[in-house]
Amino acid sequence: AWLAFSLARRTGRKDVCALPSGFSVPHMFVVVFVIMAPIQANTGDSVAAWESGMAWVFLQSLILIFGGFIAPWVRKITPRAAMLGTLAGISITFIAMRPALEMVTVPVIGILCFAIVLQGWFGGVRYAFGIPAGLVAIFVGLSIAWGGKLFGFSMGGISIEAMGSAIADFGFYIPFPAIDHVFSGFQFLGVLLVTAIPFGIYDLVEATDNVESAAAAGDEFPTTHVVSADGVVSMIGCMMGNPFINAVYIGHPGWKAMGGRIGYSVVTGSFVLVLTLLGIIPLLLAFIPVVAILPILLYIGLSIGAQAFTESPARHAPAIILALIPHLAAWAKAQIDSALAAANTSAALLGQDSLAQAGVLYEGLTILGGGAILTSVIWAGFTIAVIDQKSRSAIGFGLAGAVLSFLGLIHGESVGWAVSIELALVYLLISCLVFITGKRTLESI
Repeated sequence: AWLAFSLARRTGRKDVCALPSGFSVPHMFVVVFVIMAPIQANTGDSVAAWESGMAWVFLQSLILIFGGFIAPWVRKITPRAAMLGTLAGISITFIAMRPALEMVTVPVIGILCFAIVLQGWFGGVRYAFGIPAGLVAIFVGLSIAWGGKLFGFSMGGISIEAMGSAIADFGFYIPFPAIDHVFSGFQFLGVLLVTAIPFGIYDLVEATDNVESAAAAGDEFPTTHVVSADGVVSMIGCMMGNPFINAVYIGHPGWKAMGGRIGYSVVTGSFVLVLTLLGIIPLLLAFIPVVAILPILLYIGLSIGAQAFTESPARHAPAIILALIPHLAAWAKAQIDSALAAANTSAALLGQDSLAQAGVLYEGLTILGGGAILTSVIWAGFTIAVIDQKSRSAIGFGLAGAVLSFLGLIHGESVGWAVSIELALVYLLISCLVFITGKRTLESI
C-alpha cells in the first residue's frame, strides 16, 4: 500500500492499484507436507515440526532480502512474455483449475455466481446500487445455500452445527515473539536447505514476474523494494511464530480491473487482522459457502492468463503456450500423487513402468514439472530469443538451463551437485547449436 501511495503521489494518478500480498498458498502446502509433516511423523514432536517451518521461512526470507538487489537485473534480461507466460501457467493450473472443478460440483451456486462475475467484470454490467459483482455473487450464493437449507437441501458446505462450533472459538488471540523457537528449528538444517533454496529462488522470480505483470497493467513498482519487502515481512512473521512465508502474489491486473486501488490493501490487511485476533474466521467459513467465492479466483486466473497474450507481441504467442506446459506437468503430477496417496500407495510402490503401461508418463511429469516456474522462464525466454533471432540471449538461456539442471533447481526433486547431468549436457549442446547456427543467420542477413 505504501509503494502504491508513493507511486500515486509521484505520478499524480488516482488509478494506482497496490500489489496483492499475503500468504503464498503453494508454499503453505510445501512447508506443511514436505517439511513439517515428515518431521512430526519422525519425531512425534509437534513443537519441533512447527519450529522447522519457521526456520524454513527464515532461510527463504534471507534469500528474498538479499535477492531483491539482483531482481531488477533478472527482470531486465528476461522478456516480458516469458515472465507473464510463467504466471499464466501458474494461474491456469494452481489458481483456476481447482475453483473450476469445485464450481461444477455445486453448479447452481458455482456456475451462476461465475456468470454474475463474468457479466460484471468482463461484460461491464452494473448491478443495483453500484454493488460490486463479487459481492453480488456472494450474496446470491448465500441466499441459494441457506434457502436450500430451509427446504432440506444441503449445498455449499454450510451448517448450523458448524456455526455453533465456530462461535465457541470466539476469543482474543495475541501473537507473542517466538525467536527462540525459530533458531531451535535449525537442528533440521539439512532437510530445510533442500527446499528452502529452490523455493527462495522461486519466490524471487515470482515476485519479479508479478512486478512485471503490474507494470503491464500500468503500475510500475521498484522491483528491489517489492522483493526485499517480501523478505522483511516474512522475517517478522516467522519471528512471531508464523511458519508461512509472505508473498506478493499474482492477481494485480484482476484486482485493478475490479476497481481495487490503494485502500483495498490496507482495509484487507486490517480486516484480516481483526478477524484473526478475535477468532471469527471459522464463523465466516461456516456461514458463507466457499463455492460462491471461488468464481473470483477463476476470474483472476483468466485475467492473468489473458494478460500474457494481450501485453506481449503476437509473435511471442508460441513461447507463452510453451511456458504453460511445465506447470501443467507439475499440476498433473500433484493430482496423481494425491490420488495414489488416497489409495495408500505411491508411484514408487507401483513402479513407473506400470504407470507408463497404463498411459501415465509419471517420469516425464516429474522431470518436466520439477522447478516448473524456472523451467517456464528458461523455455519461454529461449523461444523468444529464437523468434527474435537474438543468438546471445538464446545462448544465455541455454547456459542458465544447464546450470539450473546441474544443481537440481529444474528437472529435479532435490537440490544438489550433478543432479541432472544428462539434461545439463543437453542444454549445453543447445547453446553450442545456437552459437553455430546463429553465426550463419547473421551472415545470411
